[in-house]
Amino acid sequence: MKLRLIIGKLQKGLSLLATRGPHDEFDEELEIAKMVPEDVKEGHFAVFAVKGKETKRFVVKLESLNNPAFLRLLEQAKEEYGFQQKGALEVPCRPEELHKILDCRREKSRISTTYMY
Repeated sequence: MKLRLIIGKLQKGLSLLATRGPHDEFDEELEIAKMVPEDVKEGHFAVFAVKGKETKRFVVKLESLNNPAFLRLLEQAKEEYGFQQKGALEVPCRPEELHKILDCRREKSRISTTYMY
């Protein structure tokens, strides 16, 4: 359900881009290039783990959207901040918690590819 909501928002954004004229596309690409930090490579997005005064920025692979623990954090963010949140994506957890969730997923991925035949 959560993934469908995210996909729906992405599709809506893409359909808006499709309705623009051919010259608007170039201007849009320039704006996007200015907004995305250099350390956020293709297939990744930035997220802040925020709990109290603890804040840390992470660059996360898009495949993390398949991680149930990460999706729970996004659901908590929706409940806490709503969809009106502007700027960078924030999740309500300690940086160590997010690091653990992302490392656990990375470790499972590494193990499953190691034993594939």
